[in-house]
Amino acid sequence: MPDEWPLLQCAVSGAGPGHRTIGARRAYTDRTPAWFPATSTAPGPTTPRTGDQAVPAGHTPERLHEGVIPSMLRLQTALPDRYTTAGSEQLTEWIRQAKDHLGSRLLILGHHYQRDEVMAWADARGDSFGLSRIAADQAEAEFVVFCGVHFMAESADILTGDHQQVLLPDLNAGCSMADMADIDSVEEAWDTLSTVTDIERVVPVTYMNSSAALKAFVGRHGGVVCTSSNARAVLTWALGPDGQGRRRGDQVLFFPDQHLGRNTGFELGYAAEDMAVWNPRLDRGGLDEATLKTTSLLLWKGHCSVHQRFRPAHIDAFRAEHPDGIVVVHPECAHDVVEAADQVGSTDFIIRAVAEAPPGSVIGVGTEIHLVKRLDDETPDKTVVSLDPLVCPCSTMFRIDAPHLAWVLEGLVEGEVRNRITVDGDTAQWARVALERMLATV
Repeated sequence: MPDEWPLLQCAVSGAGPGHRTIGARRAYTDRTPAWFPATSTAPGPTTPRTGDQAVPAGHTPERLHEGVIPSMLRLQTALPDRYTTAGSEQLTEWIRQAKDHLGSRLLILGHHYQRDEVMAWADARGDSFGLSRIAADQAEAEFVVFCGVHFMAESADILTGDHQQVLLPDLNAGCSMADMADIDSVEEAWDTLSTVTDIERVVPVTYMNSSAALKAFVGRHGGVVCTSSNARAVLTWALGPDGQGRRRGDQVLFFPDQHLGRNTGFELGYAAEDMAVWNPRLDRGGLDEATLKTTSLLLWKGHCSVHQRFRPAHIDAFRAEHPDGIVVVHPECAHDVVEAADQVGSTDFIIRAVAEAPPGSVIGVGTEIHLVKRLDDETPDKTVVSLDPLVCPCSTMFRIDAPHLAWVLEGLVEGEVRNRITVDGDTAQWARVALERMLATV
């Protein structure tokens, strides 16, 4: 077992069997477009790659390294043959029957990056925070089936009522970015900073793509959560006036995505020398004391394994083939990619950008492939392509499929709650504090 596997921070109830082997990488197109570079300059995956595992970021005690699996750790095991051998028509019938039986007691949420066979059953689709708020507003729904990844299900559990239960169809649906900042590493960084600077002047900011433990950490320490849509407003709040004639903070510790932090910093007018990358694998983050004291934005060395693959060469090749084409990318992409794009924004921004583009437009998009393909299917008057047609789907989002969804729903019909995700009360309380601060700033 890889020694990077983290310990489950949330409790998982009814963790029965649930993993099936998925097929080879699904190609976006049947052939490589003429405009794609002959040699891809996209970097390969980097460590840690714990997002394929069954758990969100958290503590990693020594006993894990010794090969002892804590009793609270649950891995998704194989689905019963009934589901893995069923055809698409049979799975469709089982899911439809279960939905009809459960009625308004059930709410299925589908993140934009989910595969089509799952999104077809979603009662609502959107980004992680937006879906969690929808769940909270649907008080009549006893069961919230979140087709996304662990941190999203955690957020839904934090925001929903005590009478609502949140389920994740496949426990192996984690997030590699979220796993790049675990609570132990963040607490160690905080303790280190406190020895060289006034820690009361440091504001911790965590991206929504993080575990409940990290959201609670920033809540306890006067910090805040941000999304890709409101990162600018949140950083402005963190380093802006506090209403008493002074700045709220002199420095931000931003985790887990360095690219969103860097791109937002540049957008706010900070220079490269105002930002530094904190490497949790190195002593004092790999930074000297002067840098730790004077840097405005300390950016955690983390990234999205999908968005970090896009490179300026992909944009150059797209423009060579489509001189009038429009390039839209996500702010989780590297800064040189963001600089070369025409438009930059969150997943919802990208969806709006495609909708608002003139008919006949060719739009090159730098984000997850399932969303790109769906946008192309749903806007027949435009051509929407991935800037990197060879980019793989988000491997953890890809895990949830029709067999897992049918398995979870049929369990509910039978009175068995499978793969329930819960966050303990104290963690949930402080995470809500951080989320409420975010809402108050935007």
